[in-house]
Amino acid sequence: MSHPPKDWIERLPTDHCIAEFSIWSANLMNLSADLERIFPHADILHLDVADGHFAPALLIFPDMVGALREQTGLPLHIHLMVADSVLLSQIEQFAEAGADLISFHVENKAVAEDAFALLEQLQIPAGLVARVETPVTSFEPFIEHIQFLTLLGTAIGVKGQGLDAAAPARLGEAQSLIANRESSQRCVLAADGGIREHTVPNLVAAGAETVVLGSLAFGADDLQARMSWLAGLQGPK
Repeated sequence: MSHPPKDWIERLPTDHCIAEFSIWSANLMNLSADLERIFPHADILHLDVADGHFAPALLIFPDMVGALREQTGLPLHIHLMVADSVLLSQIEQFAEAGADLISFHVENKAVAEDAFALLEQLQIPAGLVARVETPVTSFEPFIEHIQFLTLLGTAIGVKGQGLDAAAPARLGEAQSLIANRESSQRCVLAADGGIREHTVPNLVAAGAETVVLGSLAFGADDLQARMSWLAGLQGPK
């Protein structure tokens, strides 16, 4: 089982957009071919996990993460969209499968402290995610605990939606929260959902250090050109 270095988050690019690929958008019937195509370009592999309750979809299980872990040393970012009642057991299962970062939802606030304690015990960095309707201020009590802050730009667990108009402003709010942290650890600001060619420049300009790439990357005829375009986008001035 190959993992990235312990300080992999600190080593992520700072001079261009981090390339985070969502496995949910890969061709799951021909996954190995899609993985071979993206491996040279990827900084992070993003794996969505949903329980059918917290989010409407049913997504990815630990055995798949374990199989992927055997194939790559790239960081595996697990995004848990699960109910409070199963959050801790899901953290344990995906940690055992090979996760390098586990993000859960700020809406899991009732069990958040237990989740952070478990992740610290497991020596896995913690991230937090907010639904599109959840105020960015909800991150404030937890901001010192996290190394990834992800804002959804569409309704949770449903593909193909348009980006919420408030997404860029919300990224600006989150960027201010991160800037005012006392922790010296890096905290990456991510945008997830509604990632399209016409939306990404505005998201990056608003402060997103990574956008979770789905069809924009996997559906690209020329992936090299797409990634060069992404790397050339300018962040906040």
